[in-house]
Amino acid sequence: MTVHLSRNQPRQTSLNRQHQEHFRSTANVNTTMCHVIVTCRSMLWTLLSIVVAFGELIAFMSTDWLVGSPRTPDAVFSPHGATAAGEAYRPTLGIYGRCIKLPHLQRGVLCGPYAAHFGEIASGFWQAAAIFLAAGILLLCAVAFISVFTMCFQSIMKKSIFNVCGLLQAIAGLFLILGLMLYPAGWGSDKVQLYCGQDAAPYRSGLCTMGWAFYTAMGGTVLTFVCAVFSAQAEIATSSDKGGLLFLRHQGRTVIPATPATALERNC
Repeated sequence: MTVHLSRNQPRQTSLNRQHQEHFRSTANVNTTMCHVIVTCRSMLWTLLSIVVAFGELIAFMSTDWLVGSPRTPDAVFSPHGATAAGEAYRPTLGIYGRCIKLPHLQRGVLCGPYAAHFGEIASGFWQAAAIFLAAGILLLCAVAFISVFTMCFQSIMKKSIFNVCGLLQAIAGLFLILGLMLYPAGWGSDKVQLYCGQDAAPYRSGLCTMGWAFYTAMGGTVLTFVCAVFSAQAEIATSSDKGGLLFLRHQGRTVIPATPATALERNC
């Protein structure tokens, strides 16, 4: 029986040999080389972790935790005559800062810390709240920093980096809850009563209303637990046999790199 060979067969054989040599060289690459694995879920978790960390940090540093009752700056008397009282405004009070308006200043509202050191914070409850909030924010910032490298490293000391970060985010969420629970307990301090009236008491804001920083901190706390839960989904997506965006080795075996579109579609 005669076998008829196609003219393109030698060329296809040559291409197959080139592909085999390519993957052999890929298999011999040092396994310490960084391999990138990006999925929709891991990317979303990374972005959300960074947003939550920055949101909590900005809220903690803001003075818009309590918005005081409307007031008008008093008139100022000077050798050149008396200046008229300014327009009504609402002062704001944060954990360690405040914004007030002085009549002799032409630049408007003056914002800055009212406490020169930690011991001058309005009340002991606010001092404890500041400690818990700062601890939670520190953990969130650490996770946000580590999350950037999850594309190249999936484990820390043989532990999944997503699981470790998820645990840290859960602990940070508990710290934030404790801080937010202790914060209203300090509303009965003398400092708060200057802004909110004599009716201000623990867990009663008097004439004040809650500012955007308080709601931002609450929303960030909820999203912190969402990130902690979502980290498990990111771990499942990146450890799947279907791979990621681009990688050289996966679980000790050589894997053909997938195209970005295919990888993202498989792991979304």
